[in-house]
Amino acid sequence: MKRFRKRLLKALSYPDVNIKRTYKIYRKVQKVVHPYFKPLYNLLDHKIIVASREIPVRIFRPENQKIPRVLIFFHGGGWVTGDIDSYTNVCAKMADQTNHTVISVDYLLAPENPFPAGIEECYHVARELSLRHDLLQCSPKDITLIGDSAGGNLAAAVSLMARDRGEFLPPRQILIYPATYIDHSPSSPFPSIRENGTDYILTAKRIQDYMDLYVQREEDRNNPYAAPLLAKDLSNQPQTLIITAEFDPLRDEGEAYGIRLRESGNDVMIYRMKDAVHGFFSLAWNTEHLITCYKVINSFLDGSTLST
Repeated sequence: MKRFRKRLLKALSYPDVNIKRTYKIYRKVQKVVHPYFKPLYNLLDHKIIVASREIPVRIFRPENQKIPRVLIFFHGGGWVTGDIDSYTNVCAKMADQTNHTVISVDYLLAPENPFPAGIEECYHVARELSLRHDLLQCSPKDITLIGDSAGGNLAAAVSLMARDRGEFLPPRQILIYPATYIDHSPSSPFPSIRENGTDYILTAKRIQDYMDLYVQREEDRNNPYAAPLLAKDLSNQPQTLIITAEFDPLRDEGEAYGIRLRESGNDVMIYRMKDAVHGFFSLAWNTEHLITCYKVINSFLDGSTLST
């Protein structure tokens, strides 16, 4: 059975195409693959105005929310693809499963808007909602940052940026199979890049291509806001939940980030999803992994203790 599963995953793995040339096509494909029907969801489109910029956000409210609690969500897609439309079904499910209001941020994408454009937009939305909590009728202590893959990278970077700038600090962050390092080539220090980098849906080459499109200037490649694991100081960070997937190239760097956060005195929970591959969180149907994932997330949000 395990051999069959590996063959199936290899067949489903992204072809070795040049994402640097085809990212625009891939964006269009995502819109077709992830359709949504606005009337079906209790959602509201809004814009966060920062200086002269208008940052689109989509607000998802659960049906029977008793306590106003908020998840600020940064979507995945390698900083290059994905948007609030392709993640609408994911966010609607998130609001329903967690009983939190979900704010999905439509941040600027690379390569048209390379680092640090996207992270700055994510930061400004998180700051605005945290400092003007009257907008959502909730307390700052009830706001949690969350992101998957590149979005997990952005959530971690926003938390670092918030500490450094001293304007606010999120109380919690949830990082789902986050990218935290800069090198995803065979010379990476993390075994999961080599062990899982070819036959498990997302390839290491694809990750590196995304990173190259996102971080275009050589002087930015050691910036901890681009690769949080490079931060020299990881103290004073939010309570953190990190969820990784067993057969994900990003597994080891995500867990390494959690370990370093813990060593720096932060409260951290690391949960590895057994037999899972990258992308399970955004699947349209309820898999065993997704059901378990929300159990872990809800336990974390409720302050329960889980084995790590």
